[in-house]
Amino acid sequence: MESLDLTRFATVALPRFVKVRQHFEKGRIGDIAKEVRTQLAPHLTNLQGKRIAIGIGSRGIANIKEIAKTLVDELIRADAKPFIIPTMGSHGGATASGQVEVLASYGITPESMGVPIEASMEVASIGDLEPGIPVYVAKSALQADGIVVIARVKPHTDFRGPIESGVAKMLTIGMGKQIGADFIHHQGFGRFAELIPRMAQAIVEKTKVLFALGIVENAYEQTYRIEAFSREEILSMEKEKALLEESKRIMGRLLFPEFDLLVIEEIGKDISGDGQDPNVTGLHITKCCTGGPQFQKSVIFDLTNETHGNANGMGGADIITRNLFDKIDFVSTYTNAFTHTEFLQVKIPMVAGSKEDALRIALKTCNGVAPGKQRVVWIKNTCVLEEIVISEALLEEAKAHPQIEILTQAGDIAFQQGEPIFPW
Repeated sequence: MESLDLTRFATVALPRFVKVRQHFEKGRIGDIAKEVRTQLAPHLTNLQGKRIAIGIGSRGIANIKEIAKTLVDELIRADAKPFIIPTMGSHGGATASGQVEVLASYGITPESMGVPIEASMEVASIGDLEPGIPVYVAKSALQADGIVVIARVKPHTDFRGPIESGVAKMLTIGMGKQIGADFIHHQGFGRFAELIPRMAQAIVEKTKVLFALGIVENAYEQTYRIEAFSREEILSMEKEKALLEESKRIMGRLLFPEFDLLVIEEIGKDISGDGQDPNVTGLHITKCCTGGPQFQKSVIFDLTNETHGNANGMGGADIITRNLFDKIDFVSTYTNAFTHTEFLQVKIPMVAGSKEDALRIALKTCNGVAPGKQRVVWIKNTCVLEEIVISEALLEEAKAHPQIEILTQAGDIAFQQGEPIFPW
């Protein structure tokens, strides 16, 4: 595959860059294990000898290994017999081994947890939510004496509603494995706000769901709140609604509403279901979501190691690098798109030979702005939004913003074999 040879064209001038710090709410839980134990205490009765399925998903939740291990240990202390099931829909290539690998990347293994992982993709229907929409649940969960899930409560990337990503979604799409996720996605994101709460309530009513742990993270991807949901609280959904609003209030964001070019160093399924969080970038893949900053062009440089080649989200960008392209696991990437029925995020953008070329191509194609004067926002990924890089053209706006701190002088960027080197 050949990429554009920029030596055949006039040199593209580069702006100078500045490192800045965005300030967000910093509250977090200091002692994770203690907080988990406190939250679990009212829910650990009458569990003697019972096999308890613990559902854990594929999202990159901060402190997930410690949270999961504490839950396992407390269940064992209550004389239960816990085991772990991956609750991640079609992720991990929709295979048992792939989903075990995803959990292992977070440090969750039979050895580290001290309990088995049952990763079968088999599901069974517990009835129809409405004609043509069966409700599927993992057989491994149905065969247990009790079900518990761990979920991060946060804004969804593809739809809006009083319930978005969290406990209800984990019970429906996550625990439904590939088949269950496929049936829900086939209805389209326009129905998610309605279907996910109804389906979660049906699952709780018809299965042995005991309780859940809901987690809210702050803008620094630190554990801000852990709340245990009783069976009744999962059904009423009031607690999850409140946590979603809190998550929206404290989440990280880009404090620049309008610029010319967004540079994202890496994307991955461990960062967001869409590889990058459209709630941060504005790179939405469906018409069910809007909002975020406005800009002309966007560039993505690389994939995270933890995404295992799943490049969902690249299609939202205008340019990617050859290095990213060579890492794509098309089976994993396309399996995900096939399940959720949206293809924009797996389309191949323009492929540049290097990061330097990608940056220069993007700058050259920003219309209506003088060379070297482009307004650029440059982030590592949508989970790392405290220290970011901006171009000099945004410096005055940054100085005037009460939540932005200037960290460096403006300086020229250099490149070594196509890799960017900043002057600080």
